[in-house]
Amino acid sequence: MSKANIDGKAGLGDLANLKRLAYFAAVVETGSFTAAADRLGITKAVVSQQVARLEREFRAALLTRTTRKVQPTEAGQAFYQRCARILREAGEAFDELGEVAAEPSGTLRLTSPLDYGITAVVPAIAEYVRRFPQCKVDAVLSDQSLDLVSGQIEVAIRVGWLKEQHLQARRIGSFRQLLVAAPGWQARVARVRDPAGLEALPFVANTLLREPARWSFAGPQGAECSVSMQAVISLDATLAVVEAVRQGVGLSVLPDFAIRDDLAAGRLIQVLPEWRLPDGGIHAVFPSARFRPAKVRAFVDLLVERQRG
Repeated sequence: MSKANIDGKAGLGDLANLKRLAYFAAVVETGSFTAAADRLGITKAVVSQQVARLEREFRAALLTRTTRKVQPTEAGQAFYQRCARILREAGEAFDELGEVAAEPSGTLRLTSPLDYGITAVVPAIAEYVRRFPQCKVDAVLSDQSLDLVSGQIEVAIRVGWLKEQHLQARRIGSFRQLLVAAPGWQARVARVRDPAGLEALPFVANTLLREPARWSFAGPQGAECSVSMQAVISLDATLAVVEAVRQGVGLSVLPDFAIRDDLAAGRLIQVLPEWRLPDGGIHAVFPSARFRPAKVRAFVDLLVERQRG
């Protein structure tokens, strides 16, 4: 399409032309002028006239008309693909504009891992419903990643490394991974000088992780060490791993938010604190790139606010 067409009378620079795109798209999608008119709530004559004007101004046959059906020409099909995208984006833009000044309201459906959900998301939900009394929350706390579309999830909290690269995400914060044990292990781990000495010790593995027994440490003066731990128990829930470590089964690597109280109370001790594991990320993940309602934006903003302390 030339610049003259875009800027001039035959371009898309006014609302009337946007309406013509909607009329044309409706005809293609329904296969008839009558059905398109019914969908749009206008007369068949208006739809026919506006589509004909579109063809006349662009000097292109967009539709093949028969007594039984209306079908797009090759040019019309290509034009329809563009129209559908323009109309979708325009609709989302209008929806988003309407949400800018809107107060959060309605039911927010979200999901989060169980451990982070209990320690961070549930307290945030409590503050959220106090701050926005017009909102309700339906939360699914699960260590299994739910499909956002089939589960009708508006926002998912993901802890760790994002696997869903096709989804939109916003970073909420990060967490530290800590190697810990019960206090009864103090004397034995005190003799360990570097991560290589851990391989002979019993380990509690979290099977939610991609490589639950393989860990890479960064130490003093730029030292690096990767080790393969010997798992004596494998569990598929972080809170279960925490309890097994409390019971003295063995060592494990756990996120700081899941064991903060245990460390402060002395129920767990950190092992080799001078050797650091990679930090993990905490993200809010959304089902698509479309606009996010005020209720979603407000909740994620609150999570970020609380994470920053």
